[in-house]
Amino acid sequence: MPSEVIVYESEIFKALAHPTRIQILHLLRDGERCVCEIVPALEMEQPNVSRHLHVLKKEGILSSYKEGLRVIYRVNDPKIFELLDLCKELLKNHWEKRQKTFV
Repeated sequence: MPSEVIVYESEIFKALAHPTRIQILHLLRDGERCVCEIVPALEMEQPNVSRHLHVLKKEGILSSYKEGLRVIYRVNDPKIFELLDLCKELLKNHWEKRQKTFV
């Protein structure tokens, strides 16, 4: 596999490697949302949320458009949710194996 592909894969995983960014993706699972909805849902300051949105957008995971004064964000490829679901399944399997070890 070309090293450029591996580097890009690692950049996507780095973009996902923060709990706030995962929360943002979960918020966008049901469709696009305005920053004015994302900020209160995360209970964080707007500049902090914007920084995380920027990271996801920079890696091509999100895109945005303006609607008047509102900035609307959306997921570019719904396969990102499959990746999150696979990760959750992996964690569940890992947790179940660890519990069996301690029993």
